[in-house]
Amino acid sequence: MELSKKLGLILGPIFFLACTFLPIELVSQKGDAVIAVALWMLIWWITEAVSISVTALLPLLLFPMLKILPIAEVGANYGSPIIFLFFGGFVLALALEKVNLHRRIALNIIRLTGTTPNKVVLGFMIATAALSMWISNTASTVVMLPIALSVIGLLMDDEDGFTKNDQNFALSVMLGIAFSANAGGIATVIGTPPNSVLIGLLENEYNIEISFLKWMTIGLPFAALMIGIIYVVLVKWMFPNRDLKFNASKEVIDQELKKLGPTSGKEKMVLAIFGVTVFLWIFRTLINSIFPGLGLSDTMISIFAAIALFSVPYNIKKGDFIIHWKDTSRLAWGILILFGGGLALAKGMSVSGIVDLVAGGIANSDISILLTASLLILLMLFMTELMSNVALVAVLAPVVAGIAIGLGVPMLYLLIPVTMASSCAFMLPMATPPNAIVFASGYVKVPQMARVGVVLNLIAVVMLILMFQFVIPLLF
Repeated sequence: MELSKKLGLILGPIFFLACTFLPIELVSQKGDAVIAVALWMLIWWITEAVSISVTALLPLLLFPMLKILPIAEVGANYGSPIIFLFFGGFVLALALEKVNLHRRIALNIIRLTGTTPNKVVLGFMIATAALSMWISNTASTVVMLPIALSVIGLLMDDEDGFTKNDQNFALSVMLGIAFSANAGGIATVIGTPPNSVLIGLLENEYNIEISFLKWMTIGLPFAALMIGIIYVVLVKWMFPNRDLKFNASKEVIDQELKKLGPTSGKEKMVLAIFGVTVFLWIFRTLINSIFPGLGLSDTMISIFAAIALFSVPYNIKKGDFIIHWKDTSRLAWGILILFGGGLALAKGMSVSGIVDLVAGGIANSDISILLTASLLILLMLFMTELMSNVALVAVLAPVVAGIAIGLGVPMLYLLIPVTMASSCAFMLPMATPPNAIVFASGYVKVPQMARVGVVLNLIAVVMLILMFQFVIPLLF
Protein backbone atom coordinates (compact mmCIF):
# COMPACT_ATOMS: atom_id res chain seq x y z
CA MET A 1 0.00 0.00 0.00
CA GLU A 2 1.37 3.43 -0.99
CA LEU A 3 2.46 5.82 1.75
CA SER A 4 -0.06 8.48 0.65
CA LYS A 5 -2.89 5.93 1.00
CA LYS A 6 -1.67 4.80 4.43
CA LEU A 7 -1.48 8.42 5.61
CA GLY A 8 -4.90 9.20 4.16
CA LEU A 9 -6.44 6.16 5.84
CA ILE A 10 -5.25 7.40 9.26
CA LEU A 11 -5.60 11.16 8.72
CA GLY A 12 -9.25 10.99 7.58
CA PRO A 13 -10.65 9.77 10.93
CA ILE A 14 -8.12 11.91 12.89
CA PHE A 15 -9.24 15.13 11.20
CA PHE A 16 -12.86 14.06 11.66
CA LEU A 17 -12.37 13.55 15.41
CA ALA A 18 -10.32 16.73 15.80
CA CYS A 19 -13.01 18.78 14.08
CA THR A 20 -15.84 17.06 15.99
CA PHE A 21 -14.31 17.76 19.42
CA LEU A 22 -13.02 21.29 18.77
CA PRO A 23 -13.44 23.44 21.90
CA ILE A 24 -14.85 26.31 19.78
CA GLU A 25 -17.86 26.36 17.47
CA LEU A 26 -16.99 27.24 13.87
CA VAL A 27 -20.49 27.38 12.34
CA SER A 28 -22.98 25.57 14.55
CA GLN A 29 -23.16 22.17 16.19
CA LYS A 30 -24.66 20.64 13.06
CA GLY A 31 -22.44 22.66 10.71
CA ASP A 32 -19.26 21.60 12.51
CA ALA A 33 -20.35 17.97 12.32
CA VAL A 34 -20.90 18.26 8.54
CA ILE A 35 -17.47 19.92 8.12
CA ALA A 36 -15.92 17.03 10.09
CA VAL A 37 -17.58 14.43 7.83
CA ALA A 38 -16.66 16.42 4.70
CA LEU A 39 -13.00 16.56 5.81
CA TRP A 40 -12.89 12.79 6.33
CA MET A 41 -14.47 12.19 2.91
CA LEU A 42 -12.22 14.72 1.19
CA ILE A 43 -9.02 13.19 2.61
CA TRP A 44 -10.07 9.68 1.61
CA TRP A 45 -11.17 10.88 -1.83
CA ILE A 46 -7.92 12.76 -2.49
CA THR A 47 -5.61 9.96 -1.29
CA GLU A 48 -7.91 7.14 -2.49
CA ALA A 49 -7.09 5.35 0.77
CA VAL A 50 -10.16 3.19 0.11
CA SER A 51 -12.40 3.04 -2.97
CA ILE A 52 -14.03 6.42 -3.61
CA SER A 53 -17.40 4.61 -3.64
CA VAL A 54 -16.79 3.24 -0.12
CA THR A 55 -15.97 6.78 1.07
CA ALA A 56 -19.32 7.90 -0.35
CA LEU A 57 -21.08 5.58 2.16
CA LEU A 58 -19.79 7.56 5.18
CA PRO A 59 -22.82 9.94 5.35
CA LEU A 60 -25.13 6.91 5.73
CA LEU A 61 -23.27 6.01 8.95
CA LEU A 62 -22.16 9.37 10.31
CA PHE A 63 -25.04 11.76 9.54
CA PRO A 64 -27.60 9.83 11.68
CA MET A 65 -25.00 9.26 14.47
CA LEU A 66 -24.18 12.98 14.62
CA LYS A 67 -27.88 13.99 14.44
CA ILE A 68 -27.33 15.84 11.14
CA LEU A 69 -30.10 13.97 9.30
CA PRO A 70 -32.18 10.85 10.07
CA ILE A 71 -31.07 7.79 8.12
CA ALA A 72 -34.26 7.74 5.99
CA GLU A 73 -33.45 11.22 4.68
CA VAL A 74 -29.80 10.35 4.10
CA GLY A 75 -30.75 7.12 2.32
CA ALA A 76 -33.18 8.96 0.02
CA ASN A 77 -30.20 10.66 -1.64
CA TYR A 78 -28.82 7.27 -2.71
CA GLY A 79 -32.12 6.56 -4.48
CA SER A 80 -32.49 9.96 -6.14
CA PRO A 81 -34.10 10.03 -9.63
CA ILE A 82 -30.81 11.29 -11.11
CA ILE A 83 -29.12 8.05 -9.99
CA PHE A 84 -31.70 6.03 -11.91
CA LEU A 85 -31.19 8.30 -14.94
CA PHE A 86 -27.54 7.29 -14.88
CA PHE A 87 -28.42 3.65 -14.19
CA GLY A 88 -30.50 3.57 -17.39
CA GLY A 89 -27.63 5.24 -19.25
CA PHE A 90 -25.21 2.61 -17.93
CA VAL A 91 -27.51 -0.21 -19.10
CA LEU A 92 -27.76 1.40 -22.55
CA ALA A 93 -23.95 1.66 -22.70
CA LEU A 94 -23.67 -1.97 -21.57
CA ALA A 95 -25.92 -3.09 -24.46
CA LEU A 96 -23.93 -1.04 -27.02
CA GLU A 97 -20.72 -2.68 -25.78
CA LYS A 98 -22.15 -6.21 -25.52
CA VAL A 99 -23.24 -6.34 -29.17
CA ASN A 100 -20.09 -4.47 -30.32
CA LEU A 101 -22.17 -1.67 -31.83
CA HIS A 102 -19.93 0.99 -30.27
CA ARG A 103 -16.94 -0.48 -32.14
CA ARG A 104 -18.82 -0.55 -35.46
CA ILE A 105 -19.93 3.07 -35.04
CA ALA A 106 -16.35 4.16 -34.20
CA LEU A 107 -14.80 2.35 -37.18
CA ASN A 108 -17.34 3.78 -39.62
CA ILE A 109 -16.72 7.32 -38.36
CA ILE A 110 -12.95 6.87 -38.85
CA ARG A 111 -13.51 5.45 -42.34
CA LEU A 112 -15.72 8.41 -43.29
CA THR A 113 -13.22 11.08 -42.21
CA GLY A 114 -10.49 9.85 -44.59
CA THR A 115 -7.08 8.21 -44.36
CA THR A 116 -4.53 11.03 -44.66
CA PRO A 117 -2.61 11.30 -41.34
CA ASN A 118 -4.38 14.41 -40.04
CA LYS A 119 -7.78 13.09 -41.11
CA VAL A 120 -7.04 9.82 -39.32
CA VAL A 121 -6.30 11.78 -36.12
CA LEU A 122 -9.55 13.74 -36.59
CA GLY A 123 -11.46 10.52 -37.25
CA PHE A 124 -10.21 8.94 -34.03
CA MET A 125 -11.09 12.10 -32.09
CA ILE A 126 -14.62 12.43 -33.50
CA ALA A 127 -15.32 8.71 -32.99
CA THR A 128 -14.05 8.79 -29.38
CA ALA A 129 -16.03 11.93 -28.57
CA ALA A 130 -19.21 10.52 -30.17
CA LEU A 131 -18.91 7.37 -28.04
CA SER A 132 -18.12 9.36 -24.88
CA MET A 133 -21.44 11.18 -25.17
CA TRP A 134 -23.23 7.88 -24.45
CA ILE A 135 -20.83 5.40 -22.87
CA SER A 136 -18.17 5.94 -20.22
CA ASN A 137 -15.02 7.86 -21.16
CA THR A 138 -12.99 4.86 -20.03
CA ALA A 139 -14.90 2.43 -22.26
CA SER A 140 -14.68 4.70 -25.30
CA THR A 141 -10.90 5.01 -24.85
CA VAL A 142 -10.51 1.24 -24.40
CA VAL A 143 -12.46 0.68 -27.66
CA MET A 144 -10.33 3.11 -29.67
CA LEU A 145 -6.89 2.19 -28.33
CA PRO A 146 -6.32 -1.18 -30.06
CA ILE A 147 -7.48 0.26 -33.40
CA ALA A 148 -5.08 3.20 -32.97
CA LEU A 149 -2.22 0.85 -32.01
CA SER A 150 -2.81 -1.16 -35.22
CA VAL A 151 -2.52 2.00 -37.35
CA ILE A 152 0.62 3.16 -35.48
CA GLY A 153 2.08 -0.33 -35.89
CA LEU A 154 1.91 0.07 -39.68
CA LEU A 155 4.11 3.18 -39.46
CA MET A 156 6.68 1.32 -37.37
CA ASP A 157 6.86 -1.50 -39.92
CA ASP A 158 7.34 0.65 -43.03
CA GLU A 159 10.68 1.00 -44.84
CA ASP A 160 11.82 4.23 -43.14
CA GLY A 161 11.22 2.96 -39.59
CA PHE A 162 9.63 5.04 -36.83
CA THR A 163 10.62 8.59 -37.78
CA LYS A 164 10.01 11.91 -35.98
CA ASN A 165 6.90 12.47 -38.12
CA ASP A 166 5.67 8.99 -37.19
CA GLN A 167 6.22 9.76 -33.49
CA ASN A 168 4.29 13.02 -33.81
CA PHE A 169 1.42 11.17 -35.50
CA ALA A 170 1.39 8.53 -32.73
CA LEU A 171 1.35 11.26 -30.04
CA SER A 172 -1.46 13.14 -31.80
CA VAL A 173 -3.59 10.00 -32.08
CA MET A 174 -3.02 8.90 -28.49
CA LEU A 175 -3.55 12.31 -26.89
CA GLY A 176 -6.41 13.04 -29.30
CA ILE A 177 -8.24 9.91 -28.11
CA ALA A 178 -7.75 10.70 -24.41
CA PHE A 179 -8.62 14.38 -24.64
CA SER A 180 -11.65 13.76 -26.90
CA ALA A 181 -12.97 11.20 -24.42
CA ASN A 182 -12.73 13.83 -21.66
CA ALA A 183 -14.30 16.62 -23.74
CA GLY A 184 -16.95 14.43 -25.44
CA GLY A 185 -18.52 13.48 -22.11
CA ILE A 186 -19.39 17.14 -21.47
CA ALA A 187 -21.92 17.10 -24.33
CA THR A 188 -24.71 15.13 -22.60
CA VAL A 189 -26.15 14.67 -19.12
CA ILE A 190 -25.10 11.01 -19.03
CA GLY A 191 -21.75 11.58 -20.77
CA THR A 192 -19.75 12.06 -17.58
CA PRO A 193 -20.65 11.68 -13.86
CA PRO A 194 -20.01 15.32 -12.76
CA ASN A 195 -22.85 16.48 -15.05
CA SER A 196 -25.27 14.17 -13.25
CA VAL A 197 -24.02 15.20 -9.79
CA LEU A 198 -24.80 18.82 -10.67
CA ILE A 199 -28.25 18.05 -12.08
CA GLY A 200 -29.05 15.92 -9.02
CA LEU A 201 -27.98 18.74 -6.68
CA LEU A 202 -30.14 21.27 -8.55
CA GLU A 203 -33.21 19.00 -8.51
CA ASN A 204 -32.79 17.79 -4.89
CA GLU A 205 -31.91 21.09 -3.22
CA TYR A 206 -33.27 23.88 -5.40
CA ASN A 207 -36.04 22.30 -7.55
CA ILE A 208 -34.25 23.46 -10.70
CA GLU A 209 -34.55 21.07 -13.62
CA ILE A 210 -32.20 21.00 -16.62
CA SER A 211 -33.57 18.72 -19.33
CA PHE A 212 -31.43 16.45 -21.49
CA LEU A 213 -31.95 18.74 -24.49
CA LYS A 214 -31.28 21.94 -22.52
CA TRP A 215 -27.95 20.58 -21.33
CA MET A 216 -27.03 19.58 -24.90
CA THR A 217 -27.68 23.12 -26.17
CA ILE A 218 -24.70 24.27 -24.15
CA GLY A 219 -22.69 21.05 -23.65
CA LEU A 220 -22.55 19.91 -27.28
CA PRO A 221 -21.25 23.20 -28.81
CA PHE A 222 -18.67 23.54 -26.02
CA ALA A 223 -17.48 19.93 -26.51
CA ALA A 224 -17.32 20.35 -30.31
CA LEU A 225 -15.37 23.60 -30.04
CA MET A 226 -12.99 22.11 -27.48
CA ILE A 227 -12.35 19.07 -29.70
CA GLY A 228 -11.64 21.38 -32.65
CA ILE A 229 -9.13 23.32 -30.53
CA ILE A 230 -7.49 20.08 -29.30
CA TYR A 231 -7.11 18.94 -32.92
CA VAL A 232 -5.49 22.21 -34.04
CA VAL A 233 -3.15 22.34 -31.01
CA LEU A 234 -2.04 18.73 -31.55
CA VAL A 235 -1.56 18.44 -35.33
CA LYS A 236 -0.87 22.04 -36.35
CA TRP A 237 1.17 23.28 -33.41
CA MET A 238 2.60 20.76 -30.94
CA PHE A 239 3.08 17.58 -33.02
CA PRO A 240 2.84 18.35 -36.76
CA ASN A 241 3.41 15.35 -39.04
CA ARG A 242 4.56 17.09 -42.25
CA ASP A 243 4.93 15.02 -45.42
CA LEU A 244 3.78 11.85 -43.66
CA LYS A 245 2.04 9.54 -46.12
CA PHE A 246 0.47 6.15 -45.64
CA ASN A 247 -2.45 4.35 -47.18
CA ALA A 248 -2.46 1.23 -45.06
CA SER A 249 -4.67 2.76 -42.36
CA LYS A 250 -7.69 2.23 -44.63
CA GLU A 251 -6.81 -1.46 -44.81
CA VAL A 252 -6.70 -1.69 -40.99
CA ILE A 253 -10.13 -0.07 -40.66
CA ASP A 254 -11.59 -2.31 -43.39
CA GLN A 255 -10.06 -5.41 -41.76
CA GLU A 256 -11.50 -4.45 -38.36
CA LEU A 257 -14.95 -3.91 -39.91
CA LYS A 258 -14.67 -7.24 -41.76
CA LYS A 259 -13.95 -8.96 -38.42
CA LEU A 260 -17.25 -7.59 -37.07
CA GLY A 261 -19.14 -9.08 -40.05
CA PRO A 262 -22.53 -7.81 -41.23
CA THR A 263 -24.73 -5.91 -38.78
CA SER A 264 -26.48 -8.50 -36.59
CA GLY A 265 -30.13 -8.54 -35.55
CA LYS A 266 -29.16 -7.74 -31.96
CA GLU A 267 -27.15 -4.73 -33.09
CA LYS A 268 -30.18 -3.45 -35.04
CA MET A 269 -32.42 -3.92 -31.98
CA VAL A 270 -30.01 -2.03 -29.72
CA LEU A 271 -29.68 0.71 -32.34
CA ALA A 272 -33.48 1.00 -32.53
CA ILE A 273 -33.90 1.26 -28.73
CA PHE A 274 -30.96 3.67 -28.53
CA GLY A 275 -32.48 5.82 -31.30
CA VAL A 276 -35.92 5.91 -29.64
CA THR A 277 -34.36 6.80 -26.27
CA VAL A 278 -32.31 9.69 -27.68
CA PHE A 279 -35.37 10.90 -29.63
CA LEU A 280 -37.48 10.91 -26.43
CA TRP A 281 -34.72 12.70 -24.47
CA ILE A 282 -34.45 15.42 -27.11
CA PHE A 283 -38.18 15.93 -27.73
CA ARG A 284 -39.48 15.25 -24.19
CA THR A 285 -40.71 18.81 -23.61
CA LEU A 286 -42.61 18.82 -26.91
CA ILE A 287 -44.13 15.38 -26.17
CA ASN A 288 -45.24 16.56 -22.70
CA SER A 289 -46.87 19.66 -24.21
CA ILE A 290 -48.84 17.45 -26.66
CA PHE A 291 -49.72 14.88 -23.96
CA PRO A 292 -49.87 16.93 -20.71
CA GLY A 293 -50.89 13.95 -18.54
CA LEU A 294 -47.82 11.91 -19.51
CA GLY A 295 -45.35 13.75 -17.24
CA LEU A 296 -42.38 12.20 -19.02
CA SER A 297 -38.99 12.86 -17.35
CA ASP A 298 -35.43 12.10 -18.48
CA THR A 299 -35.20 9.47 -15.72
CA MET A 300 -38.40 7.73 -16.88
CA ILE A 301 -37.03 7.61 -20.46
CA SER A 302 -33.75 6.18 -19.19
CA ILE A 303 -35.55 3.46 -17.20
CA PHE A 304 -37.77 2.72 -20.23
CA ALA A 305 -34.57 2.03 -22.24
CA ALA A 306 -33.17 -0.23 -19.52
CA ILE A 307 -36.41 -2.23 -19.18
CA ALA A 308 -36.70 -2.57 -22.98
CA LEU A 309 -33.16 -3.92 -23.25
CA PHE A 310 -33.86 -6.50 -20.53
CA SER A 311 -37.36 -7.48 -21.67
CA VAL A 312 -37.70 -7.18 -25.48
CA PRO A 313 -36.85 -10.71 -26.66
CA TYR A 314 -34.45 -11.24 -29.55
CA ASN A 315 -35.48 -14.88 -29.83
CA ILE A 316 -38.64 -15.59 -27.80
CA LYS A 317 -38.43 -19.39 -28.28
CA LYS A 318 -34.95 -19.55 -26.76
CA GLY A 319 -35.70 -16.86 -24.17
CA ASP A 320 -32.82 -14.84 -25.61
CA PHE A 321 -32.79 -11.15 -24.67
CA ILE A 322 -30.32 -8.41 -25.58
CA ILE A 323 -28.93 -8.26 -22.06
CA HIS A 324 -29.52 -10.39 -18.97
CA TRP A 325 -29.24 -9.37 -15.34
CA LYS A 326 -25.94 -11.23 -14.99
CA ASP A 327 -24.46 -8.74 -17.50
CA THR A 328 -24.90 -5.99 -14.90
CA SER A 329 -21.92 -7.43 -12.99
CA ARG A 330 -19.93 -5.13 -15.31
CA LEU A 331 -22.06 -2.10 -14.44
CA ALA A 332 -20.36 0.78 -12.60
CA TRP A 333 -22.39 0.37 -9.39
CA GLY A 334 -19.72 2.23 -7.43
CA ILE A 335 -20.34 5.40 -9.42
CA LEU A 336 -24.06 5.26 -8.49
CA ILE A 337 -23.12 5.04 -4.79
CA LEU A 338 -20.68 7.90 -5.32
CA PHE A 339 -23.54 10.05 -6.67
CA GLY A 340 -25.59 9.22 -3.58
CA GLY A 341 -22.74 10.16 -1.24
CA GLY A 342 -22.25 13.46 -3.06
CA LEU A 343 -25.95 14.32 -2.87
CA ALA A 344 -26.08 13.34 0.83
CA LEU A 345 -23.09 15.59 1.57
CA ALA A 346 -24.76 18.46 -0.32
CA LYS A 347 -27.95 17.93 1.72
CA GLY A 348 -25.93 17.99 4.94
CA MET A 349 -24.26 21.26 3.93
CA SER A 350 -27.66 22.75 3.15
CA VAL A 351 -29.54 21.74 6.34
CA SER A 352 -26.61 22.65 8.60
CA GLY A 353 -26.47 26.23 7.33
CA ILE A 354 -23.00 26.00 5.71
CA VAL A 355 -24.33 27.05 2.29
CA ASP A 356 -26.22 29.97 3.87
CA LEU A 357 -23.08 30.99 5.76
CA VAL A 358 -21.00 31.00 2.55
CA ALA A 359 -23.76 32.96 0.78
CA GLY A 360 -23.94 35.51 3.60
CA GLY A 361 -20.16 35.94 3.73
CA ILE A 362 -19.94 36.52 -0.01
CA ALA A 363 -22.94 38.91 0.02
CA ASN A 364 -21.25 41.09 2.65
CA SER A 365 -17.95 41.24 0.76
CA ASP A 366 -17.00 43.42 -2.17
CA ILE A 367 -15.86 40.76 -4.65
CA SER A 368 -16.11 41.13 -8.42
CA ILE A 369 -18.50 38.53 -9.87
CA LEU A 370 -16.33 37.92 -12.93
CA LEU A 371 -13.17 37.51 -10.82
CA THR A 372 -14.95 35.07 -8.48
CA ALA A 373 -16.23 32.99 -11.42
CA SER A 374 -12.77 32.97 -13.02
CA LEU A 375 -11.08 31.83 -9.80
CA LEU A 376 -13.66 29.08 -9.21
CA ILE A 377 -13.25 27.75 -12.77
CA LEU A 378 -9.45 27.86 -12.44
CA LEU A 379 -9.57 26.15 -9.03
CA MET A 380 -11.88 23.36 -10.21
CA LEU A 381 -9.94 22.70 -13.41
CA PHE A 382 -6.50 22.43 -11.83
CA MET A 383 -7.72 20.57 -8.71
CA THR A 384 -9.34 17.92 -10.90
CA GLU A 385 -5.85 17.07 -12.20
CA LEU A 386 -5.14 15.62 -8.75
CA MET A 387 -8.41 14.06 -7.56
CA SER A 388 -11.60 12.45 -8.83
CA ASN A 389 -13.66 15.02 -10.73
CA VAL A 390 -16.96 13.57 -9.55
CA ALA A 391 -15.84 13.67 -5.89
CA LEU A 392 -14.63 17.24 -6.38
CA VAL A 393 -17.95 18.36 -7.85
CA ALA A 394 -19.80 16.60 -5.02
CA VAL A 395 -17.84 18.64 -2.45
CA LEU A 396 -17.56 22.00 -4.24
CA ALA A 397 -20.90 22.33 -6.08
CA PRO A 398 -22.96 23.11 -2.91
CA VAL A 399 -20.35 25.70 -1.89
CA VAL A 400 -20.43 27.28 -5.37
CA ALA A 401 -24.24 27.41 -5.12
CA GLY A 402 -23.85 29.33 -1.85
CA ILE A 403 -21.37 31.72 -3.49
CA ALA A 404 -23.81 32.33 -6.36
CA ILE A 405 -26.62 33.12 -3.87
CA GLY A 406 -24.30 35.49 -2.00
CA LEU A 407 -23.31 37.29 -5.21
CA GLY A 408 -26.91 37.54 -6.31
CA VAL A 409 -26.13 35.62 -9.50
CA PRO A 410 -28.41 32.81 -10.83
CA MET A 411 -26.61 29.72 -9.58
CA LEU A 412 -26.65 28.02 -13.00
CA TYR A 413 -24.40 30.78 -14.34
CA LEU A 414 -21.64 29.68 -11.94
CA LEU A 415 -22.40 25.99 -11.48
CA ILE A 416 -22.46 25.00 -15.16
CA PRO A 417 -19.00 26.34 -16.15
CA VAL A 418 -17.44 25.18 -12.86
CA THR A 419 -18.85 21.65 -13.38
CA MET A 420 -17.71 21.59 -17.01
CA ALA A 421 -14.23 22.62 -15.85
CA SER A 422 -14.00 19.36 -13.89
CA SER A 423 -14.00 17.43 -17.21
CA CYS A 424 -11.21 19.50 -18.78
CA ALA A 425 -8.23 17.78 -17.13
CA PHE A 426 -5.64 17.38 -19.87
CA MET A 427 -2.31 17.68 -18.05
CA LEU A 428 -1.52 14.54 -16.06
CA PRO A 429 -1.96 10.77 -16.58
CA MET A 430 -3.64 10.34 -13.18
CA ALA A 431 -6.19 13.10 -13.83
CA THR A 432 -8.67 10.91 -15.76
CA PRO A 433 -8.88 7.23 -16.79
CA PRO A 434 -8.53 8.09 -20.55
CA ASN A 435 -5.29 9.98 -19.81
CA ALA A 436 -3.99 7.00 -17.82
CA ILE A 437 -4.96 4.47 -20.52
CA VAL A 438 -3.14 6.25 -23.36
CA PHE A 439 -0.16 6.94 -21.10
CA ALA A 440 0.07 3.19 -20.45
CA SER A 441 0.39 2.59 -24.21
CA GLY A 442 4.03 3.73 -23.99
CA TYR A 443 3.76 6.31 -26.79
CA VAL A 444 3.17 9.27 -24.45
CA LYS A 445 5.54 10.63 -21.80
CA VAL A 446 4.41 12.76 -18.84
CA PRO A 447 6.25 15.94 -20.03
CA GLN A 448 4.60 15.62 -23.47
CA MET A 449 1.12 15.27 -21.99
CA ALA A 450 1.77 18.08 -19.52
CA ARG A 451 3.10 20.45 -22.22
CA VAL A 452 -0.04 20.08 -24.36
CA GLY A 453 -2.28 19.77 -21.31
CA VAL A 454 -1.35 23.05 -19.68
CA VAL A 455 -2.08 24.91 -22.95
CA LEU A 456 -5.46 23.18 -23.32
CA ASN A 457 -6.29 23.75 -19.64
CA LEU A 458 -5.70 27.49 -20.00
CA ILE A 459 -7.71 27.64 -23.24
CA ALA A 460 -10.56 25.76 -21.49
CA VAL A 461 -10.46 28.27 -18.59
CA VAL A 462 -10.76 31.20 -21.03
CA MET A 463 -13.61 29.50 -22.93
CA LEU A 464 -15.51 28.76 -19.71
CA ILE A 465 -15.09 32.35 -18.46
CA LEU A 466 -16.43 33.63 -21.80
CA MET A 467 -19.30 31.16 -21.52
CA PHE A 468 -20.10 32.42 -17.99
CA GLN A 469 -20.04 36.03 -19.16
CA PHE A 470 -21.83 35.85 -22.52
CA VAL A 471 -23.39 32.46 -23.40
CA ILE A 472 -25.11 31.04 -20.31
CA PRO A 473 -27.13 34.23 -19.60
CA LEU A 474 -28.65 33.89 -23.10
CA LEU A 475 -29.64 30.22 -22.62
CA PHE A 476 -30.73 30.10 -18.95
